[in-house]
Amino acid sequence: MIDTQKINSTITNASVITCAIPKTRYKLVKKPPEKYIKSLQLDLFSQFVTNDKSEVSNTVEVWESIPKYFLTPAQVKKLRTETGHADPYEWKYTEKGGNFSVRIQPALIKQGDKYQAFFPGITEELVEEALKKILTIQNQGIHDANKVETWVRFTLRMVLKELSARGRDRNINQIKQAIEVMSSCVITLYKDKKEIWKGSILQDLVTVGREEYLADTDAQHIGRLPLFISLAINQLEYRQFNYDRLMSCDEQLTRLIYKKLINRYRHANLLNNYHFMFSDLKNSGLLQQNREIDNRKKVLSALQELKEKNIISGYETDERKESRAISDVKYTLYPSHEFITEQKAANKRNSDTKEKHTLSST
Repeated sequence: MIDTQKINSTITNASVITCAIPKTRYKLVKKPPEKYIKSLQLDLFSQFVTNDKSEVSNTVEVWESIPKYFLTPAQVKKLRTETGHADPYEWKYTEKGGNFSVRIQPALIKQGDKYQAFFPGITEELVEEALKKILTIQNQGIHDANKVETWVRFTLRMVLKELSARGRDRNINQIKQAIEVMSSCVITLYKDKKEIWKGSILQDLVTVGREEYLADTDAQHIGRLPLFISLAINQLEYRQFNYDRLMSCDEQLTRLIYKKLINRYRHANLLNNYHFMFSDLKNSGLLQQNREIDNRKKVLSALQELKEKNIISGYETDERKESRAISDVKYTLYPSHEFITEQKAANKRNSDTKEKHTLSST
């Protein structure tokens, strides 16, 4: 659930700075800290309860509940004009906190002798997961708790190796373009038609130690992550999960449902289950087939993959009808032994993190 009170309490000091000039907004590019900042919060973010740190990462529910990666290449192609440009795309959805909408202004990237509009998609989603994993590696992250800023240091080759290790191979040019899209697109979040946040997926991207911008695969780059992630690190509001399993999932909807299970089915055991409605998934933007029967088939395919990946042991469907038409579907999921074990580890990590933070504050 999106906690707008926590966002609003820090938005003045921690988000995009704007100048009060009529009809125009100017973004002041922030610079990364020149000196190393010792951060207990980032240390805790990088500590896990696991036998293999390479297999786990963190999920930040408040950030990942914002639909960002749902447009397909075919949809993007239709949105482009003859010149290759495209208007911003807006998606309305509901959360427990109210009615929301997200507007995505595409990145304009030069293709040959002209610029073309690109919206964030699957590759950008996977690159973001890789960057969040790189953030947990020693000396790759910088977190300023006072300014509520988090920076990740990386090279294109690091991202390539990370994706390759997870079976999500992308070439350097694809990664390079994904980084450009993530840093150049602009996402605006509204609650009840009121703007509450505006920024990019990877903000204030700068090259460290080289003049070549996104040219050398071994050149160091550093980018600021969104406010939502910085707030989560400050407030210990993130959750450990099996990153290796997530990246092995082929379907985007499977990854989305898996994340929901991680964040909301925290006390999974053999005596309880987890359920959600088909209408809940419509918020994600991932169910935009022309026919609802095809959308329901897509959900079943994702649930089957969850079972194949040993995340759930099984599932049931309960179709709700109005007259003869299906108006909604209830899906009931049963956890696998492995998922139960992983959730227990995540719960232990949460309690350990809070205990360490409390002890450091006394």
